Amino acid sequence: MAPASPITRDDVIEALRPVEDPELHRSIVDLNMVRDIQIELPVVSVLIALTIPGCPLKAEIQRRVSEAVTSLAGVDELKLEFTSMTDGERAALREQLQGDPAATAGSQQGHGHAEGRAISFAQPGNRTRVLLIASGKGGVGKSSVTTNLGIALANMGKKVGILDADVWGFSIPRMLGIEQPPTVIDSMIVPPVANGVSCISMGFFAQEDQAVIWRGPMLHKALEQFLTDVYWDEPDYLLVDLPPGTGDISLSLAQFLPRAEVFVVTTPNQAAQRVAQRSAFMSHKVNLEVKGVIENMSWFTGDDNKRYELFGAGGGQELADRLEVPLLAQIPLVSKLREGGDHGRPIMAVDPDSEASKVFESLAARVDTELAPTRRTHPELKIL
Repeated sequence: MAPASPITRDDVIEALRPVEDPELHRSIVDLNMVRDIQIELPVVSVLIALTIPGCPLKAEIQRRVSEAVTSLAGVDELKLEFTSMTDGERAALREQLQGDPAATAGSQQGHGHAEGRAISFAQPGNRTRVLLIASGKGGVGKSSVTTNLGIALANMGKKVGILDADVWGFSIPRMLGIEQPPTVIDSMIVPPVANGVSCISMGFFAQEDQAVIWRGPMLHKALEQFLTDVYWDEPDYLLVDLPPGTGDISLSLAQFLPRAEVFVVTTPNQAAQRVAQRSAFMSHKVNLEVKGVIENMSWFTGDDNKRYELFGAGGGQELADRLEVPLLAQIPLVSKLREGGDHGRPIMAVDPDSEASKVFESLAARVDTELAPTRRTHPELKIL
């Protein structure tokens, strides 16, 4: 039998091509992170350029590269070294991923960051569904609904991002269990991921006990930057956790995201649903479509398997009837739902078979199929 042919540099490159940067979700070969390969079987040496010095996911990149290279026949050992990209290389990488801001602004309509970058979610042909999760008042569990709905959609194989737009009451990073901050590559913000969901929030830029005291223009600019400078990577869904009420943030997002869909969260309490309707009425005034009502804390199931309606009954259905939209889900009051939010262990992730998780699964399925827009955009089709 003839001896096996020795591996070549091209063999190593092809082995590394499926290896993705864990933050950018692109091949490290396509991102020009593979800088040098030396082959002296049974040893292969590889030099990888990290996007930034001190990359928080360096160990994960090392694991992925090691598995890929040592899987090649004849390779017993990998000698892996790291360097980091220069400022110029990072600028080129950002342009590769996000495009040229000037060209984008010149060819597309819509609002954009001060550099001129357009908001991609507002552009014709963009396929991301933007879901605004709203409530008239605080304390109805809007953020926990956003978190668990996002995970439920991710569990269906969807690419999901969450923008925590509650600048004063930011809580999504804690609820998702995110511990590392975003990575910044030449002013491009790469959001961290947990439970299959990427997230950006004011919580990454302010301490938990720090008051955010901003007027309308500063809020407007911060939201604009979250939409333009964050590398969202074209998700299937972008969920936006709105602050309670109908203030500056809600108005700015309506301006930035004119194709967004609104979902109103309330509790069964009659007073709560009367306040929640204000969010829906505001949506109508700014020409955003309210797609449905989500009732949270609908009942508590006791040890006797009986349902106890601790916060009354009928508020969600009454609001849905008034708005002429469906009542999409009634989410039970479950202690794990609250505890999970407090400790970064969302119920959809840690107990997918629970009563509440099954409701979130059903809600995600309805959002994805029953409420899918009937009007499709096909940017690949052009009239000459």
